[in-house]
Amino acid sequence: MLYKLNLEHILFLDIETVPQHQNFSNLDETAQILWEQKTQYQRKDGYTPDEFYERAGIWAEFGKIVCISVGYFKTQGDVRTFRVTSFYGDEPDILKQFKQLLQDHFSHVKHLLCAHNGKEFDFPYIARRMIINGINLPYKLDLFGKKPWEVPHLDTMELWKFGDYKHYTSLKLLAHVLGIPSPKEDMDGSMVKDVFYKEKDIDRIITYCELDVVTTAQVFLRLRNEELLTDEEIKKV
Repeated sequence: MLYKLNLEHILFLDIETVPQHQNFSNLDETAQILWEQKTQYQRKDGYTPDEFYERAGIWAEFGKIVCISVGYFKTQGDVRTFRVTSFYGDEPDILKQFKQLLQDHFSHVKHLLCAHNGKEFDFPYIARRMIINGINLPYKLDLFGKKPWEVPHLDTMELWKFGDYKHYTSLKLLAHVLGIPSPKEDMDGSMVKDVFYKEKDIDRIITYCELDVVTTAQVFLRLRNEELLTDEEIKKV
């Protein structure tokens, strides 16, 4: 079935998130209490809610999206390209622009969204942040009433599980074992908060996000046993 999918019908994506505020002390009293309650089972080794706030970006209730990068295949004759673009700025604007892209170019039943660990993180996170920001969900993210086989989402981590629900494999590890050249990243996910709030270097975050989109597409190609993208085929638009 995977081999029958048209690559041009798939939108590959990745998001970068940070805590809604730079510091725990910036939260109001109610939010601080709710954060303490939300994380009481995750906090170990004596971590205080304040110390644990570094990880707030992974929860949509306490985090926000600072970048959504997307990539899609285009073929003209024998020429294949993978076009990458990003949305960044104020979160409501990011979400509205992403929604517009889905509505304008990826709204047909044939279209699919693909991300690594997307079903557990990217897709629900975007949907939750849209609701929080008062944005109606686009069809591709509104799963209410859909049967499992009607959900238009692909997940490279799930594809690699082959039914083993216990198995977690990072995108970096999967790319390594599949022989995909490692992109020259100068950061990892744990650094996004400081790069955003302290260094205020959104361009660095965008580059990191786009590299993950390209790597996700490369993994998908390997899962189909197809040739990997070359640097010449990857286009920033």
